[in-house]
Amino acid sequence: MSKAGWPEYLIEAWALGTFMVSASIVTTELEAPGAVLRVAIGDARARLAIIGLAMGATAVALIYSPWGKRSGAHMNPCVTLAFFSLGRIGARDAACYMIAQCAGGLAGVLAAWRLMGSRFAQAPVSYIVTVPGAPGTLAALLAEAGISLLLMLAILQVSNSRRWSQYSGLVAGVLIACYVTFESPLSGMSMNPARTLASALPAGIYTGLWIYFAAPGLGMWAAARIFNALTPWVDRLHHSAKIVHTAEN
Repeated sequence: MSKAGWPEYLIEAWALGTFMVSASIVTTELEAPGAVLRVAIGDARARLAIIGLAMGATAVALIYSPWGKRSGAHMNPCVTLAFFSLGRIGARDAACYMIAQCAGGLAGVLAAWRLMGSRFAQAPVSYIVTVPGAPGTLAALLAEAGISLLLMLAILQVSNSRRWSQYSGLVAGVLIACYVTFESPLSGMSMNPARTLASALPAGIYTGLWIYFAAPGLGMWAAARIFNALTPWVDRLHHSAKIVHTAEN
């Protein structure tokens, strides 16, 4: 278990804040009424795919940045809690990470509001709030839990592979891009209570807020439990393979 400190806490705030600024700018330029890109790209699904690519690329850049590597680039209280449940971060550091993530996310949204003004604050952008889509609350709950579980499980599996660990950030970025493109109509695609809260507070929109705390937390906790259950089996399998390989040689 590695120890963190104020530099790492500040990096977590910076990372989610930067992600929120990027998301805010891209979404505003593609979705605000009268925006040049909204007029030029008439297909709503195509605009959503572009937002997804931008968000995935932003996540990858932050994860592989020197600062991101230093803190681990959690950027999400549920990711931090999952790592805490696996004993990979201490209680004090986990608490400070989560506080920093919430503060950084809110600072990012406020900075975007200051930069873009009413175009960012007004519908349909509305501070990029995450609310349940047309299919309803249950669909949003299940979707958030499902995508959170898959993301966390993928991160754990890839990052703990000697061969593929260097690609864990890329995997996360690809999943984020896919989720924004295909899942966001169901829930707005959050997976992150700090991200949702950062938009909800200035917008004053709290529709289904509990979903974005409960579902990502449950999904990522479940992913940690699945990973924990599978790891001994995988280790035994690898150990058996090594014995066979040695015997054959």
